[in-house]
Amino acid sequence: MACVLETPLRMSVLSEVTASSRHYVDRLFDPDPQNVLQGVIDMKNAVIGNNKQKANLIVLGAVPRLLYLLQQETSSTELKTECAVVLGSLAMGTENNVKSLLDCHIIPALLQGLLSPDLKFIEACLRCLRTIFTSPVTPEELLYTDATVIPHLMALLSRSRYTQEYICQIFSHCCKIYQFIPIYLLLIPDSRHFMLKLRHWHSCGFKSSPQPLLCANGPDHQTVLFNHGAVQNIAHLLTSTSYKVRMQALKCFAVLAFENPQVSLTLVNVLVEGELLPQIFVKMLQRDKPIEMQLTSAKCLTYMCRAGAIRTDDTCIVLKTLPCLARMCSKERLLEERVDGAETLAYLIEADIELQRIASITDHLIAMLADYFKYPSSVSAITDIKRLDHDLKHAHELRQAAFKLYAALGANDEDIRKKIIETENMMDRIVNGLSESSIKVRLAAVRCLHSLSRSVQQLRTSFQDHAVWKPLMKVLQNAPDEILVVASSTLCNLLLEFSPSKEPILESGAIELLCSLTQSDNLALRVNGVWALMNMAFQAEQKIKADILRGLSTEQLFQLLSDSDVNVLMKTLGLLRNLLSTRPHIDQIISTHGKQIMQAVTLILEGEHNVEVKEQTLCILANIADGTTAKELIMTNDDILQKIKYYMSHSNAKLQLAAMFCVSNLIWNEEEGSQDRQDKLRDIGIVDILHKLSQSSDPNLCDKAKTALQQYLA
Repeated sequence: MACVLETPLRMSVLSEVTASSRHYVDRLFDPDPQNVLQGVIDMKNAVIGNNKQKANLIVLGAVPRLLYLLQQETSSTELKTECAVVLGSLAMGTENNVKSLLDCHIIPALLQGLLSPDLKFIEACLRCLRTIFTSPVTPEELLYTDATVIPHLMALLSRSRYTQEYICQIFSHCCKIYQFIPIYLLLIPDSRHFMLKLRHWHSCGFKSSPQPLLCANGPDHQTVLFNHGAVQNIAHLLTSTSYKVRMQALKCFAVLAFENPQVSLTLVNVLVEGELLPQIFVKMLQRDKPIEMQLTSAKCLTYMCRAGAIRTDDTCIVLKTLPCLARMCSKERLLEERVDGAETLAYLIEADIELQRIASITDHLIAMLADYFKYPSSVSAITDIKRLDHDLKHAHELRQAAFKLYAALGANDEDIRKKIIETENMMDRIVNGLSESSIKVRLAAVRCLHSLSRSVQQLRTSFQDHAVWKPLMKVLQNAPDEILVVASSTLCNLLLEFSPSKEPILESGAIELLCSLTQSDNLALRVNGVWALMNMAFQAEQKIKADILRGLSTEQLFQLLSDSDVNVLMKTLGLLRNLLSTRPHIDQIISTHGKQIMQAVTLILEGEHNVEVKEQTLCILANIADGTTAKELIMTNDDILQKIKYYMSHSNAKLQLAAMFCVSNLIWNEEEGSQDRQDKLRDIGIVDILHKLSQSSDPNLCDKAKTALQQYLA
C-alpha cells in the first residue's frame, strides 16, 4: 500500500529528512515484536508537537507500515493501540498530513479496528477517526459508505465517556446539510404599486427576503443518523458528568435539528430524567454556564423553532433564547462568539416580524452591531498577541455577521430599517462591503442592501444620496451566482417606478445585463431578470420598451413564456402587461409581435395552468383590446373570442372579471368601430352572459356587467 504525496511537499520535506527519522521507521520492521512495540512508543513521543518530524515520517513511509501492524492479527493489542495513537498524532499535524493518511486508506482500517473487544484500542481508533473527520479535507461521505458503521457506532456509545465524546464529535462534524441558493423569491404586492385599472393592467412588486431551500441526493446525513436512533442514544448524554460529553451531545442535536421538522418534533417530546429536552436546553443557556454551552443550547432551540417544533412566541424563545443570542453580540465576548451569536440570531428572527421587533430593542442591538465594523480598534483591550493576530485575520467575519443580522432585523419593519440606516456610517459600510475581497462579506452586504431596499422611503432618500446603484451594478457585472441572485433581487426594487435610481440604472446599460440573466440556467436568475425587466417596463417610455423587446428578442420572449417554472411564466406575463400599456405602445408592439403574442395567449389559455397564470393572460388580452388598431387582432380571431366568452362563464370570479375587462375595452362606444364590435359580440352570445352576470351575488362582477351593458344602451 503506497501513500500519494503532493510533489512540492515531497521535495521540500525530503531535503530535511534526518537519520533520526529514518531510524524510527526502520525499527517498525524489526523481527522482534517487543522491539517494534518500543519503536512505535518512541515514535509516538518523537512526533508530539513536532510537525516537521510528522512530515518526515510520512514521507519515509511510516503510515503504510503502521496500518499494516494495526491490522495484523498477530500484532498484540498493545501494539495496535500504540499504532492508532501515533496515526492520530500524525493526523493532528497539517492538512497535507491528513490527505496522506486518507490516501493510505486509513479510515477503513480504523473502522475495522472498532470491531475489537478491547476498549483501549477502540478508544484509540475513535480518537484518530475524530481527528481525521474533523479535518476540512476529509469527505464526510466516508463515514456513510458502509451501512454497518453507523449502527455499530451507536452501539459503542455506551462503552465509555471517551467513546461517547469521540462518536458524538464525529457525528456532529459528519452530519452535513446540503443547501442551495433560494430559487423562489416571494412577491410582496403593495396596493399602491400593484395596479389594476379599467383600461390598462400593470405589474410591479418588491422582491422579498430569500428563504432557505434544502435539497440532497438520497437519504441525507440527518435522516441516516435519526433512523439509527441518534436521538434516543444521545439524549441521556446531556446529563453526563463529563462536560466534554455533554457539549458534544449538544452539538449533535444542533446539527440534527437544523432545518429538520422530523427531528425537531421528536426532540420536543423526549424526556431525560423526567425533563423534556427543551427544558434541559433552557437550563444550559443560563448565564452561569460556559459560553460555548449557552451558544450551542441557543442554536438547538433556534433550529427547533425554525423547524416549527417550538412556537415563535414561546417564552423559551422570547425570554431565553433571543436574549442569550443578543448577549453574545456584546463587545465583551470573543470574536467567534460574537459571530456565532449574531448569525444564529439572524436565523432565528429572519422569518418572524415580532421577533425582529423584540430583537431590535434588546440590549441596544442595532447600535451594538455597529461595533462589529470597528474591530479590532487601535485601543483594543486584547493583550494576547496570538489572539490579536487571530482576530485581525478574522475581523471580516464580524462584518459578515453584522450585515446578516441587520438584513434579518430590517426584513419587514419600516421603523427598524430607519434605525439601521441612521446607524453611524451605515450606508458607507454597506457600499464598502460590496467591494470587499471576501465573497461571504460581499454576499452579506448585498443581502443587507436587499432587505433595506424594500423601504419606499429609503429608496427615495438614503439609496439616492449614496448612489448605491453604482456599486450594485458593478457587483452584477462579474459575480458568482449566489451573489447575483441577491444582487438582482435588489435591483428589482431599485427599478420600481418611484425609485430615483431607476433612470441612472437604465442609462448604465441594465437592459442588456437583465436580458442576459433571463437566459441563465439558474432558475432564480431567470426569475429575477424577468422581474427586473417587468418593473423597468412599468409606465416606461416607448424607447425603453423597444429596447427591452430588442434586447430580449422575440425568440427569447416566447422561450420564457414556455418556461416550465410558473414564477418565470408569471413574471414574463407581467412584463408583457407592462409593455402593452398606453395605446400608442400597444399598437406599436402588436404591429410587430402581435401574431406571436396571440399564439402564446392561446396556448396558455388552453393549457393546464393555474388561475393566476390565466388571469394574467386575460389581463394581457384586456390591454390589447384597448389599443386603437390592436383590438382588431382580437376581433378577427374567432378562437380568442370564444375563449373570452368561455372565461366569462367560468366558475372562478377572478377569471370572469378579467374576461369582462376584455369585453369592456372592445365595446367601449366612444371609440371608432364600436358598433360593429358590439354587434359581433352580441351575435356570439356575449350580451346574454352579461345579463346573467348583472344578477351575480359578487358585487364586482355585477357592477362590471352592468357597466358593459350600458355601452349597448348608449
